[in-house]
Amino acid sequence: MPREIAFSDVLVPGLLPIFVGCLLLMWLVDSLVGRYGLYRYVWHPPLFRLALFGSLFGLAGLLLLR
Repeated sequence: MPREIAFSDVLVPGLLPIFVGCLLLMWLVDSLVGRYGLYRYVWHPPLFRLALFGSLFGLAGLLLLR
């Protein structure tokens, strides 16, 4: 697992692309959940969004260990 990734002579942390990818995926899931009105079944929508992002980022981080 690389610790840093070089983007045109700039070193960025290896988790940064995964973080951005998880943000995009969470945005997509969040828009789908909002579009179909599934937030009415959730107790606290901001907490749900945070838990969703934490789960996605944790899963993607664990996949790096393989």
